[in-house]
Amino acid sequence: MENDMDENLRQLLANDAVVYTATQIFDALSDLTRFQILSALLEGEKGVSELQDICHVSQSAISHQLRLLRDRSLVSSRREGQRVIYSLSDDHVGLLIGIGLEHASEEEGEHV
Repeated sequence: MENDMDENLRQLLANDAVVYTATQIFDALSDLTRFQILSALLEGEKGVSELQDICHVSQSAISHQLRLLRDRSLVSSRREGQRVIYSLSDDHVGLLIGIGLEHASEEEGEHV
């Protein structure tokens, strides 16, 4: 990050409500199952049973994590008959995942 911080970023950092919301987003990303759910949704919409298969956890655990992710505005949902379909809320979520993975790969010495 540059020494000359962008003025917009400076204003966002001065807003306690925005900073708090950002910390809640990063907290949500810090859980392996939630990160797996978000990563799976990078490939497109999925239902609970598909996410269960990917994450290898119970339906109730997936539902609990999805509720938290929805509360943090990281995923959105829509009904398709009896089924609820989940997707990433917006492109920012994918960017956060990508940046986190790129940073982690640098830490591990695996530059991509």
